Amino acid sequence: MENKPYLVLARKYRPRNFSELIGQDALVSTLTNAIKSNRIAHAFILTGIRGVGKTTSARIIAKALNCTGSDGNSGPTPEPCGVCEQCISIAEDRNVDVIEADAASRTGVGDIREIIDNVRYVPVAARYKIYIIDEVHMLSKSAFNALLKTLEEPPPHVKFIFATTEIRKIPLTILSRCQRFDLLRVPPELLMQRFSEIAEKEGFSIDGEALEVIAKAAEGSVRDGLSILDQALSRSGGNVTGAEVKELIGIADYNKIFDLFELAMAGKPPEALVVLRALYDSGSDPAAVLEDLLELTHYISVLKHGGENPVAKTGAGDKRRAVAMAERLSVPALVRAWQILLKSLAEARAAASPLSVAEMAVIKLAYTSGLPTPGDLAKNPQGEIRHAPVFQPAPPKSFAPELTNASKKIPVNNFRELVELFAAKEELALHGWLVNGVHLVSFEKGRLEFRPSPAAPQDLAGKIGKCLTDWTGERWLVVISNDKGAQTLQDDNRQLEKKLYAEIANDPNVAKVLESFPGAEIIDVRKRREENLKVDDLKAGEGT
Repeated sequence: MENKPYLVLARKYRPRNFSELIGQDALVSTLTNAIKSNRIAHAFILTGIRGVGKTTSARIIAKALNCTGSDGNSGPTPEPCGVCEQCISIAEDRNVDVIEADAASRTGVGDIREIIDNVRYVPVAARYKIYIIDEVHMLSKSAFNALLKTLEEPPPHVKFIFATTEIRKIPLTILSRCQRFDLLRVPPELLMQRFSEIAEKEGFSIDGEALEVIAKAAEGSVRDGLSILDQALSRSGGNVTGAEVKELIGIADYNKIFDLFELAMAGKPPEALVVLRALYDSGSDPAAVLEDLLELTHYISVLKHGGENPVAKTGAGDKRRAVAMAERLSVPALVRAWQILLKSLAEARAAASPLSVAEMAVIKLAYTSGLPTPGDLAKNPQGEIRHAPVFQPAPPKSFAPELTNASKKIPVNNFRELVELFAAKEELALHGWLVNGVHLVSFEKGRLEFRPSPAAPQDLAGKIGKCLTDWTGERWLVVISNDKGAQTLQDDNRQLEKKLYAEIANDPNVAKVLESFPGAEIIDVRKRREENLKVDDLKAGEGT
């Protein structure tokens, strides 16, 4: 008996209908309703990252529009039968009325004119003649122009389905004539569920850690995840583990990444280099280690400002560790680490010895961790520059101000002063909510009333009240209101900025410069120091 050639998982488990397409509920529901109500557009454009199902969705649409049902008499349906000749021939890529073209290799106007000349002919056997053009953004300008008229008034028997990863490169004249669908990155939990089902069908066992690593490494791409799973199944003996998958794709042990970052930011280069060497000896690519350090820096920075990062390769335990690091690392230190790592990553990818670059990056992190920030230097330009690591143990709680100590009271006279106090105390997550997610209803000393944005945390008022009570030495009542309230400070600042830009643009001298240099733009407006002081004085006198 002749063995069948091996079919990779990405092709073997390609969705055959809308019910098997995961993570694209908006596309499925819209097309289902359109087909049921016979409101089918003449052109579709599907956009999204690689591997989320653009071409697969196009083929499912083609089947849905041309399916004749098992009895051979059915019309378009959102649930193609999969057994009629049209469904089978489309699935096997041999339907003469469903024409697939790759715009990456057929970019010229001549290729498009060939399509235009053929659209006038009715389908040979199918209900609709369907053109699927992948990577449509690769078409030349003249090719787009040639397609425009046909796309605007196509024959009733023709449908166009375009797919692209670069939607911004598509001319607006083309976009305006298509029904657009943005295919989303598939969430890790859906990918894990899908990969677990496939592993079971293939007769392999796979642990939870391996599923999690593959799902996060796929970054929302089903095809990328299936490719990793395919390799993992091929090299395992029937039992895929997280350690094997990490080794396969070169992901370092994330606990060691935490250790490496913590040691570097604590100003301990010898210990940090030992961890880096251990990662390298275990098979981790130095560039991949730098990528993980970059991701960790970003993750900690986002956590510090109250956000989340679902793409991060961290588990629940790692998150607790990251939160603790976010509390102890300053924003300037994180920004500086990001810049060092970003530059080092580019160098590692081009260097003959990536390990040397990674080692130098770790040394830079260690020796810059205790350097003063530009703000510190501005406050004390002639003072002694001290080298002390920024990553110090959290101060004991006994250092917190006590209510009975009158000398530690901080006056707060208006809402803006209140908000700036949170920035000064480095409560940046709460400061962010006060700026972007709070609509002030009323303010008076000891009492704050506001309407929070829908996304604000439920305990926002409690946290704000506790901080104010601790810092000011006075009891504060913070009240949530249903009143509309004022616009957010962020919106206020934007309006002030727009007004300032308008004033500058109307200045005769600036207008003359803009007129003399066509294409010139005002990209930034900075006030002189004395003007800033005046503005600050004015703000301090405001009641809100």
